[in-house]
Amino acid sequence: MQGFSSINKPLAASHKIMPNKDHQVQASIDRLCQEYQALPMVEAIVLGGSRTSAFSDDFSDVDIYIYSSAEVPVADRAGIALQHSIDAEIDNRNWEPGDEWIEAGSGLHFDIMFRDCRWIEQQLDRLFIRHQPGIGYSTCVWYNVLNSGIWYDPEQWFAGLQQQCRQPYPEPLRRAIIDQNYPLLSKNLSSYRHQLELAVGRRDIISLQHRTTAFLASYFDIIFALNRMPHPGEKRLLEFCAQCELLPGSMQQQLEHLIRTSVTDPFALADAMALLLESLDQLLSRQGFSFDSG
Repeated sequence: MQGFSSINKPLAASHKIMPNKDHQVQASIDRLCQEYQALPMVEAIVLGGSRTSAFSDDFSDVDIYIYSSAEVPVADRAGIALQHSIDAEIDNRNWEPGDEWIEAGSGLHFDIMFRDCRWIEQQLDRLFIRHQPGIGYSTCVWYNVLNSGIWYDPEQWFAGLQQQCRQPYPEPLRRAIIDQNYPLLSKNLSSYRHQLELAVGRRDIISLQHRTTAFLASYFDIIFALNRMPHPGEKRLLEFCAQCELLPGSMQQQLEHLIRTSVTDPFALADAMALLLESLDQLLSRQGFSFDSG
């Protein structure tokens, strides 16, 4: 992949990030990685998810990403999983291809995801070269790669990928994410707010919840882009927002009000949403963005 600036030296192949100092967890990961790295198509093995953040807790599972130059045979994957698990799900493809299990003895929840090396390069190219936004969660892959801990990387391929991710937030990408997601909040005829108002008229509480969730996904995509921060994903968003300098006034209180309203009075969600939009409009205007929220 071309077009990135080199900012820091590549991490050593043996570099490991383990905020959780539990030796049992690290020993379990080491055992698994030794088995996966013996497969000839495996190029890198990294630890991701909550255990690489400041917000890891006792409920955090162990997310391991296996990067390969060719698909890892399911039979090989099952052979590894079944040695360690008491309840394994093999080749679950609901999201990314993966295996998931509870480790016998420790009770640790392992989630193993398998990624093609070319695929992840293309995803980063989409962000950094083509500046293509998503609808919610636009830069989660960037965050994931940047904050993964390397367990196995003999050719320093993944270390180079992380080096490429250590660059300033591209301004065209920032603008594209905001331009893509903001109209979906309120401006367009098909916006979440308009759909929510229709759901109120129909007294459709399932649609109300669905549109509220979609609204929040685009809302946070805008917040993180505005702050030039890669999107951290679905969990602990308010804690991550505490690291942001640019936030709408009374954001947390308004979000809490929106969530409470969704439970206690879902047909008043449009009013709660309007408060969030008004504060967001004011922040965007101060930062030089101009939108008509309708």
